[in-house]
Amino acid sequence: MRVRVVTYSAMPRGGAIHARRLAEELAERGHDVELWALTLEGAGIEAGPSVATHQVATAWVSGEQPAARVARCADVLADALRSAPPADIHHAEDMIAARALLALRADGIIPHVIRTVHHTEVFEDTSLDDCQRASIQDVDRCIAVSSVWADRLAHEFGVQAPVVPNGVDAARFALPGVGRDVAGAHMGWGDRPVVLAVGGVQPRKGSRMLLEAFARARARLPEGALLVIAGGDGIYRTDAHERAWRDDAERLGLRVHEGADVAGDAHVARIGVVGDDDMPMLYRAADVLAFPSTREGFGLVVLEAAAAGLPVVVSDLPVFAEFMQDGRDCLMVPVGAAEPWADALVRAMNDAGLRAAMIAEARETAARFAWAETAASTEAVYEGFLADA
Repeated sequence: MRVRVVTYSAMPRGGAIHARRLAEELAERGHDVELWALTLEGAGIEAGPSVATHQVATAWVSGEQPAARVARCADVLADALRSAPPADIHHAEDMIAARALLALRADGIIPHVIRTVHHTEVFEDTSLDDCQRASIQDVDRCIAVSSVWADRLAHEFGVQAPVVPNGVDAARFALPGVGRDVAGAHMGWGDRPVVLAVGGVQPRKGSRMLLEAFARARARLPEGALLVIAGGDGIYRTDAHERAWRDDAERLGLRVHEGADVAGDAHVARIGVVGDDDMPMLYRAADVLAFPSTREGFGLVVLEAAAAGLPVVVSDLPVFAEFMQDGRDCLMVPVGAAEPWADALVRAMNDAGLRAAMIAEARETAARFAWAETAASTEAVYEGFLADA
């Protein structure tokens, strides 16, 4: 099959990693695969040599509202894809990619659109809500990454979707022979104790609550504890949330550092987008992963951290309960509850016995997921769709 996988993001996280690894594994299975990625963040994503990678450049527009940003990005993607050769499968990884491909289908350029739904967003803007609904209900076949989201797609959108979980490159993230000291020096904070958050500063990532929890935990964490936030701006970023987050940091007395080479007097470091090649080192350079999301489709970051041997604290979302268990391979904390989150961060950082037990169990959890299985299951969806078409 000739397969075209399309994603709005080149940032090496979530759906973009799913797109790249799916493309690479499908190529390993003998398919002719292309990966198209919008480079909104200014960083590219490269697949292996067996996959033709097309980076579609665009940029942030100052003052642009999320709805206008989504429409513009979808148009940029659609325009780039109009000249692409025919393919057997057109696979969107997100709402923006689906909108772009649906525009091509409406113009008779492509015959169908398949979409992986990682999760849905909560929008106040009705135009964004309508766009999201169309990206799910108007495509020809949906795939969900978890049973939780398959159920929600059925109940909220009337769409039946097979479940194809994410994978993880467990061996790649294990980094045998690289110590915490080496990794910390590489990332720029040395041996300072680090609580790591991945996903940037976004409402869905629980960013404001995490600041509060970290501030409450600091006195009980080892001296010099640092909250490191990796990741760039989300596509639905608003200036209001950014201002509120910075106001919170000032109110809580937390000094914020921006960029690499973390200042010694900083309490919080926003290091921006970390390249995919550096992600294993990032996990090794931390002591706890905090993942306080209010909504997730699967939580690939959690599996990567588990494979890297990093103790994990997560929100008690049903999607995490599909593959993890509180007190065994992670600590689960109520969504948005700052004081329980502070307590959990302290336990995960300070309790050596708990850390060792969770690390061992979590590595076994991560070993159950492989991208090769994700690709094989996705291939079966393609074949079933084409047989029914």
